[in-house]
Amino acid sequence: MKKRNRMIQEVSISFLDVISCGFGAIVLLLLIAKTAETTSFEQGEDLSGSVRQLQQQLFTIRGESQVLNRELRSREEQLSDIRLRIARLREQLASLEKQRDDIAQVDTTERDELTLALQVLTEEMERLLGRNFRKETSLIGGIPVDSEYIIFIVDTSGSMFNYAWPKVRREMINILDIYPEVKGIQIMNDMGDYMFSSYRRKWIPDSPARRQAIVQRLATWTPFSNSSPVEGIEAAIRAYYAPDQKISLYVFGDDFTGRSIREVLDTVDRINRERREGERLVRIHTVGFPVHFLVPGGRMQTATRFAALMRELSYRNGGTFVGLNSLN
Repeated sequence: MKKRNRMIQEVSISFLDVISCGFGAIVLLLLIAKTAETTSFEQGEDLSGSVRQLQQQLFTIRGESQVLNRELRSREEQLSDIRLRIARLREQLASLEKQRDDIAQVDTTERDELTLALQVLTEEMERLLGRNFRKETSLIGGIPVDSEYIIFIVDTSGSMFNYAWPKVRREMINILDIYPEVKGIQIMNDMGDYMFSSYRRKWIPDSPARRQAIVQRLATWTPFSNSSPVEGIEAAIRAYYAPDQKISLYVFGDDFTGRSIREVLDTVDRINRERREGERLVRIHTVGFPVHFLVPGGRMQTATRFAALMRELSYRNGGTFVGLNSLN
């Protein structure tokens, strides 16, 4: 019996090896593909989260930028308003400085005219009366001092007390000094209120101690005032006028806030009527304190009205108007 050839069996084994290797390769490729797909998917998820985070940051930055832009516009509007206010204040300052310069120029012109008129009058008097002529007078500093009784009527408003009070005290001392001795003194404010209520409608006896007490009391004496002298003048004349007494009123103030200068003058004319030709019941001297011309925010219009009123008031009532140019 012949032995059969085994070659067919060897070929079959090789074929199985090839088939096994092929399946193994396919499985390996599938594993590699699966791993790559999973890695790619995970990386995609990570990028998506980063993108969302960056978008949120971008939205936050845009919101903060809008807030900052609104604040910037608000600050720019405020700066524009401030610049506009500064421009208006500069215009007001320039206007006030011009008014001050105009007033100073008017005062200088009037002073020059008065000086020239006085020089011409003096030369004419010397020509008519001779160089050695001298006239006896009772004037001191242009103020008649022939009175036996004096009454101070003081504006006690806030502007006077806050800015002019030391000067008020000095001027009162100066006026008292030009009257070495009088028969009676009285102190009232422009509303007719008394400094010493115990001397209401009575004269304060004159003495060095009384004068010192008046000046000391003046330092803290601030009753209400309406910055109009009518009430004080009326109260003084009605309470103290007597036919046999020579009385002088000294009105201190810095501004006039009343409605009408003419009304004040007419009222005083009725009260302080003429008892003889050219002679009133009392003399009225006036002293103007330049508070509103010197302090910031001063009311120059009411101060100018006061000066006009006091000049005419003293002229009509036999007195003298003294306009001070300093508070020192």
